Amino acid sequence: MSLTSQLDHHTILGAMLAPALLMAATGSLLVSANARLARVVDRLRALIVAWEQDAPDREERDTQISRHRHRAALVLRACWMLYAALGFFVGTSLGLAADALLGFRLDAVPTILAVAGMLCLLAASLAMGREVSLSVKSFDQELDQELARRRG
Repeated sequence: MSLTSQLDHHTILGAMLAPALLMAATGSLLVSANARLARVVDRLRALIVAWEQDAPDREERDTQISRHRHRAALVLRACWMLYAALGFFVGTSLGLAADALLGFRLDAVPTILAVAGMLCLLAASLAMGREVSLSVKSFDQELDQELARRRG
């Protein structure tokens, strides 16, 4: 194996590491998003139990259930985008290797896959940001309702 051949392999493997780091970051975000989804689902289950008991504040529970369903949908959308990003980053890494094996004939394919992955990360981040905002808003409203109930 010649020195230039070795350098080419090292360059290609180095290029393949960037998508691998993005895959690790995306995986970390997926763990966080799945934990948030589990918390929202647990909260929804608790609200449904209270709703089934025909509590006097049933209208408030309906509103809370609606808000939490919207939160769950946002987290699910973020998860889908993160899984898509993960797939695009894997495709980027494989595309870089395939491009080198094919004599650099794939042109912009690895770059397009990387950009698609980054766009998915952006979409997931926006969805999670919206969900966090709804979470805080929901908590504030539930706290206000509880304080009003205790004062009244």
